[in-house]
Amino acid sequence: MIRFIHAADAHIDSPLKGLEAHDGAPVDILRGATRRAFENLIQLAVDEAVDFMVISGDLYDGDWKDYSAGLFFRRQMVRLSDRGIPVYLIAGNHDAASVISRKLSLPENVHVFSTRTAESKEVPGHPAVIHGRGFPNRAVPENLAPDYPAAVQGRFNIGLLHTSLTGRSGHDTYAPCSEADLYQKNYDYWALGHIHQPEIIRRDPWIVFAGNCQGRDVRESGPHGCWLVTVKNSLDVDRVDWRDLDVVRWRILDIDLTGVTEETEALNRASQAMARAVSEAAGRMLAARIVFTGATPLHGPLHRDFHRWRAELLACAQDQGQDAVWIERIQALTSPVYDLTQLAERDALTRIVLETLEQASVEPENLPDEIKEMLGVLPNEIRSDIESDWMGSERGSAVIEDVRAIILDALTGYAGNHGGQGT
Repeated sequence: MIRFIHAADAHIDSPLKGLEAHDGAPVDILRGATRRAFENLIQLAVDEAVDFMVISGDLYDGDWKDYSAGLFFRRQMVRLSDRGIPVYLIAGNHDAASVISRKLSLPENVHVFSTRTAESKEVPGHPAVIHGRGFPNRAVPENLAPDYPAAVQGRFNIGLLHTSLTGRSGHDTYAPCSEADLYQKNYDYWALGHIHQPEIIRRDPWIVFAGNCQGRDVRESGPHGCWLVTVKNSLDVDRVDWRDLDVVRWRILDIDLTGVTEETEALNRASQAMARAVSEAAGRMLAARIVFTGATPLHGPLHRDFHRWRAELLACAQDQGQDAVWIERIQALTSPVYDLTQLAERDALTRIVLETLEQASVEPENLPDEIKEMLGVLPNEIRSDIESDWMGSERGSAVIEDVRAIILDALTGYAGNHGGQGT
């Protein structure tokens, strides 16, 4: 029997973008999360006494500012060396050969694959062979899979590859390939990296993304960790078991306020959602984005008194326990229950206001030319972050919606105070 761990995308010391903009953010906990998750990975390997570990790229998040990250990794590898556990790894786009300028010698149990050509490495003492190739440069647009060596007969064949496959939202297209490209190699298990959500693509053969060890923002919500793979003596996969490693659990909490008229009920629903998520996080800090949805009379007050609502929600978070919940953002994506048709018929000025609000939008094609030009020169990853943050019902449209809600709330109040008659 063979037992090994498949991990990827540790992104050790990855910076958490925009953290300083969040008042009260648990900076120390969040910034240290990637290291603590990696320590959990090493502890898992020790506790399970695995035969070896494979890491499918992006061990680091980029070039080292100093030798701290390298020394941290080396220290963890020594822990495995002391237990006789070898590690096989490839470089990904974030730690490609052209990216990491500083080097440290590694313990003998660490085996790094070439970035020039695909190669194979036998696992001493076990009927397993690992094939892999690292990234020579940050951007690798070509398909690397066809050049991987043929499967070795009588061995359990593992392929290490950092790839986007045929493409995934939010990830650059690197080393693209198809399932057919991988299938044709006749390997038993493809250990993939680059995509940050864990995913089993297929089981015959096994084609698996490990995801990253620690989610780094709300787009990487849910459990993050690694796979523990058990292979039978017949060299068939027996089990592929998930193991959590993350120390901070990112979650989007959707709070449906449809038909809710009382603020106390809305806050109670939010508090209950937090409590459930805290329970599911199993002792980890919960980094939550609160998203209110649904048609509700609270639409206007929620936008108009947003700072007070935020304070109340922060109080709800405090009630969950110390360092149990950090609220990353609150979004009000509710809709009003106003009769807009009736409002528009009230008088000409109100109709003009409503038509103007309806036309107001923040779409990519409506961005000023100078903004488009600046976005055009940014790297893909940075540009996609900015565009999703601005256009994805976040910054731009949220500002428009705040203004729309406040105006509609005021118009409705005006109608109620004047018996719905125009002036």
